[in-house]
Amino acid sequence: MTTRRDELAASLDEVRRRIGRACAAVNRDPGSVTLVAVTKTYPASDVVLLAGLGVTDVGENKDQEAAAKAAAVDEPLRWHFVGQLQRNKAKSVVTYADVVESVDSMRLAGALSTAAARLRERPLDVLVQVSIDGDPARGGAIDGAAEPDRDLWRVAAAVQEAEGLRLGGVMAVAPRGWEPARAFADLAGLAERLRADHPDATVVSAGMSGDLEDAVRYGATHVRIGTSLLGMRNTLR
Repeated sequence: MTTRRDELAASLDEVRRRIGRACAAVNRDPGSVTLVAVTKTYPASDVVLLAGLGVTDVGENKDQEAAAKAAAVDEPLRWHFVGQLQRNKAKSVVTYADVVESVDSMRLAGALSTAAARLRERPLDVLVQVSIDGDPARGGAIDGAAEPDRDLWRVAAAVQEAEGLRLGGVMAVAPRGWEPARAFADLAGLAERLRADHPDATVVSAGMSGDLEDAVRYGATHVRIGTSLLGMRNTLR
């Protein structure tokens, strides 16, 4: 009988093969791409199984679920918070997350800084979430935003200067209706501009189950994989 571990092992092997093929196509080392297993709505037992299979990075997008899962899993994992984050959740998130990938405003950076400085011994790694299409109605900091709080470069500077935070790089999702290659090419250009001012901000988190190949082609260092890894199943909610 096929076990859940067997299912996850087969899916993980296929995702790793996809990453390997994508890297080979552009002469990249597969070791330069980190797989972040997005385990939202899946049980802590799946996280334990993935850790046993060699997964090192796990992503969650809701604080209540993420906090409970991180507390329940006694494995040496790197926890990424990848969802939209309200400022009033900052105090909770900094207690378990190693990386927050979705900082898109100066105010959110400030809230995380205040919480991290009080509640953490080590800096919290932060990625600035980039809005590729510049739509202010959706999440993401914007290149040349009319609202200073959401301006990409101001947000990055705020993170860089904030106590308790460390600027790691950028994160983005390809907008609906866009060709992923176009979106990730634009992101690559913005990431290069960011590194010109912040040389240590080398992380580019981009690509999910349906478009990881395009993300790797344009320099993603992290890919966030949920469905292709964990499969389609009933949610916990």
